Amino acid sequence: MRRKITLAILIVACFLLQTTIFQTLSIASISPNLLIVLTSCIGFMRGKTEGMITGFASGLLLDILSGSTLGCYALIYMLCGYVNGIFVKRFYPENLKLPILSILLSDLYVSIVTWLIMFAMRGRSGFFWYAGHIIIPEMVYTAIVAVALYLILLGLDRHLENIEKRSAAKFV
Repeated sequence: MRRKITLAILIVACFLLQTTIFQTLSIASISPNLLIVLTSCIGFMRGKTEGMITGFASGLLLDILSGSTLGCYALIYMLCGYVNGIFVKRFYPENLKLPILSILLSDLYVSIVTWLIMFAMRGRSGFFWYAGHIIIPEMVYTAIVAVALYLILLGLDRHLENIEKRSAAKFV
């Protein structure tokens, strides 16, 4: 129960940080995608199911509060959490390369799908302009922020695991 409450608080906190503080800290109107970082990290650390739940909740929150098509971001982020959850067996907390690469690829995936839905389906082209001015700078900014957020999430995950182990030891 504690983990579920913590996850809900993390989703809301990352959403608020992404839409408020990091919007004011944007560089050339580019801000990092904290919900992708959270979804990728939870999927990577906890597995497919928790990654999907985190992705669905994050995407649904974006859908509801951004006024876009309901369920679009929820589906995109849920798939992102699932794919990251596949790599849970290859997860080594000390190795930063694989989580950061996973976050970069997840951000690329979300950006390309967003471009397809928002622009390409409406007959607008300009993918190379969009990639050069939006996708790549956002990936770089997200990767920089992801290092710090990953370490925070890793510490929080370890702390919750220790509490769960102590709680389980009381009943044995």
